[in-house]
Order: sequence, then structure tokens, then C-alpha cells
Amino acid sequence: MHRREFLGAAAALPLTLQQQAQSETDFTSLFDGKSLAGWTIVEGPESAFYVDKGEIVSSSSSGYPAWLRSAAEYENFDFRCQFFIQGWMDGGVYFHAPEHGRPGWVGKQLKIFHQQDKEPRTNSMGSIFPVIAPTKVVVKNQGEWNDLRILADWPRLQVWVNGEPVQDLNVENTPELNTRLRSGYLGLSGLSYPLRFRNLRIRALPSKETWEDLYRQPPDLEQWSISESSRQAPARFLPLGTVIRAEGAGHLATRKQYRDFELQLYVRGPREHNGGILIRSEGKGLSGSRYYEIQIHNVEDAHYPTGSLYFFKRSIYPLIADGRWFPMQIRVQGPRLLVRVNGDTVLEYDKLENVEPGHIELQAHQPGSWLEFKRIRVKEL
Repeated sequence: MHRREFLGAAAALPLTLQQQAQSETDFTSLFDGKSLAGWTIVEGPESAFYVDKGEIVSSSSSGYPAWLRSAAEYENFDFRCQFFIQGWMDGGVYFHAPEHGRPGWVGKQLKIFHQQDKEPRTNSMGSIFPVIAPTKVVVKNQGEWNDLRILADWPRLQVWVNGEPVQDLNVENTPELNTRLRSGYLGLSGLSYPLRFRNLRIRALPSKETWEDLYRQPPDLEQWSISESSRQAPARFLPLGTVIRAEGAGHLATRKQYRDFELQLYVRGPREHNGGILIRSEGKGLSGSRYYEIQIHNVEDAHYPTGSLYFFKRSIYPLIADGRWFPMQIRVQGPRLLVRVNGDTVLEYDKLENVEPGHIELQAHQPGSWLEFKRIRVKEL
């Protein structure tokens, strides 16, 4: 099936202002016109974004990777705003962005750009940057306000600029997007250009995903048990608020077993950290006879760096940094395994022989060192 699905003739027609106004019910304002309350500046200085004349403005200090993140996360939604273009300007609107990591790659970015390209490109105004070109380029760039609408209702993703449709995708059938997060934060990017935004509002739509939290707070540790521990360096898995800190040598296993699932979590470790995640295991750590290990080892020249399927296939070295949180996605279904790290697919493997349900285990592997895990959740497939 082609990645674009135009599901009705109405989708191809521009929305009149009257039609758009009539459809704006149950929207929540995301900007009070006075302050950045409800927003957080990420990866940038406090001066990266500010409020002027009832508008959010990106400053010259908002260079990459600085962005402005919403307080809430959204899965399916109808988001609308206006942005101002005068001269050369570049930036974007993030959606389904992660708490940590690369927002436009773990999630998605709707590109804002001043240029009126005759031939739409994957970096044009209205693109899902930098992978899906818009159907047309619509932008007013002579000191004018532009209307933007993003409607995400899985699996359909639609975008309008100035009332004209520029994207209509079935994300589930779009390989460039279908492994990215389906829920996350909204965000604004200015890339040091003086982009202005106003009238930001959103209507949340019903969720279509069902996730099971494996760890968000200390009481969730009851869902786990230590499955293996070294006598010389006993394993410790400490619930430090929203974080599990792994020390010593050993494994922490889920009490429940999973066969086909997607696992999402954030990981952080010191220089040259080393550990792993076991899937479809017996719940006995490495002493068991049945498990697969996804490596966590931030050494570029290592035999098996982060994201590798230990003993079976080396990953593409991911874009991560010591001491910084990064997101991991592990999707296993039948004989197939996919691993994404910080927005990149670093491993695909389709020859898993063990397809029986098993435990998920977190590994502490370096006595004297540590690994940390947070926001661990699983979705059965």
C-alpha cells in the first residue's frame, strides 16, 4: 500500500476560516500570552525562547539542539497554531517527542521553512523532516502569519498549512515513521531564527495504545525480582524515585513473562558503561539456558556496542553520550527483532529461534560502576 492515503475528496480541499472555526470545540490553550508557563526549555539557555507582544519567540540563542517542550504528552491530537515568517527562517514543530534524546528522530518534526519550493522536498516547508516531502509547499514569507494544523489520529496523520492539505499519511504503512514513538511531547524549534508563534491550542483525542508500566515509581519494583547475583559483587537494583539504579553484577527480572512485545525505556551510564537487557529469558540471568541479550555498551569499537544482539549480530553504533539519558525501543515479534536507540534503527534481526514467552531482565555487569533505567514500559503485540 502506498504510504499516502487520501481518504476522501474533502481532504484535498482547503479549509475555509469559517469551517476551521466551526470545528474548534473542546480545545485547550497551550499559551497564556504572557509567559512560558506550561513549557520547558530543553537543551538550551533560559534565553532561548521568550514572550513578546503575546507571542512565543525563539532567540538567537535557540540554536540546535535547543527546543521548547510542552508540559503534557499527547498520543492522538488536533494541534493548531500560527507562525510568523519574514525572510530566511528555519525551525519546526516537534510532536511525539521524547523526554530525552533527539526529538525529531525519536518522535517527528513538521518542518517550518521560508522557501517556496516548486518541487516539494523532504526538507521543504510542511515536510515530516527529513523523510517525507509535502504534497505541495504552502508558506507566506513576506512578514506574514501562517496557520498550521497537525491532526494525528493513528494511523492517520494529516497536516494543513494556511488551510491547504500538505500531508495525508497512513503512518502504520510508512516505513520511515512507523517505528517512531506514537506518543510524546509537543515542541517548538527555532534554530536561532526569530520565529514567532501564537494561538497555540490542542484537542486531545482518544488513545489507541495500551501500555503496561514496569517502572515509574518505587512501588513498581514489586513487579520485579533479583534473578541472579554475584557472590563477589552482589547485584543491587535501587529504586531512586523515578529511576532504577543498577550496581554490582547480576540481573533484575520481571515477574511476568512476555513473548511478542515492544519495550520502551530510558538508559544512562558513566563513561564506557556496560550492561544489557535480556528478553525471552528463563528468569535466571546469564545462568539460564534460554535468553537473548541486547547489549548496552557505549564503546564505538566494541565487538558488540549498544543495541547489539549479543553473540548474534553487531549493531550500528548509536548516537549516544556517556552520562546522558537516551531512549531505547526493543520490538520483538516471532523470529523478528528490531532495536532503536535515540531515534535510529541500529539492529534488525529475523532469525530468533526461541519464540517462547520469557522474562525481561535488566543487567548490572560492571562491579564498581552503575547503570540507570527509567520510564520502563511494555506493550504486548
